[in-house]
Amino acid sequence: MGRMIVRAITDTPGVSLTAALEHAGSAHLGADAGSLAGLPPLGVTIERDLGRVLDEGRADVLIDFTAPEATVAAVGEAAKRGVGVVIGTTGFSGDERAAIWRAAERAPIVLSANMSLGVNVLVGLLERAAKALGDAYDVEIVEIHHRLKKDSPSGTALMMARAIADALGRDLGAVLRTGREGNVGARTQKELGVLAVRGGDVVGDHTAYFLGLGERLELTHRASSRETFARGAVHAAAWLAGRPAGVYDMQDVLGLRG
Repeated sequence: MGRMIVRAITDTPGVSLTAALEHAGSAHLGADAGSLAGLPPLGVTIERDLGRVLDEGRADVLIDFTAPEATVAAVGEAAKRGVGVVIGTTGFSGDERAAIWRAAERAPIVLSANMSLGVNVLVGLLERAAKALGDAYDVEIVEIHHRLKKDSPSGTALMMARAIADALGRDLGAVLRTGREGNVGARTQKELGVLAVRGGDVVGDHTAYFLGLGERLELTHRASSRETFARGAVHAAAWLAGRPAGVYDMQDVLGLRG
């Protein structure tokens, strides 16, 4: 993901790579970030000391795709200096999310389960569709990912489900159903199904079904390359620079917030 972000930065006008970081045990420390990403050398050496990079004023925005514990630590360091952060990491605990929200009191943060511009446009469309169709339509979400994906349902599917539930005034925790087996009875009016399929090398397919009497509406996003997430993150970083402190998401970045 880091290599894709480096490539996306070089393709984006008005954005430049000023530092690239890895953990202390990485074999890539000291390498040129451009060369590692398959580009001509950029003169940016991979290093490990985030605090020094920030103290030297080299960054307006930090893009972080790591792991929850590492992300929370990096966000804390950035917030001390008022540096914005785009977070592509997922799987945070409640305490970790709370730490991010506290950091956002001092710095702007974009936090999203999916950085794809297309997915986030889809989320905006789902909100509009749910409000327009209301309780007369049943809603189900099906997501497909590669066989190695560990979590289920995907964070993106849950993000879609949450947007629909909020638009319909439902508590997602109360109406979410992630599987059906045996004699479970008729579908209740307000339940929201999120079903996962795993196999092959699928990057990510997500479809929301609005099923009414005599018709159904299907809204689908298919990702064919993970580069879409890198490009979305760089787009978010360009938008975030200079924003006031607070937590934002890709709906804010794309101007879709109602």
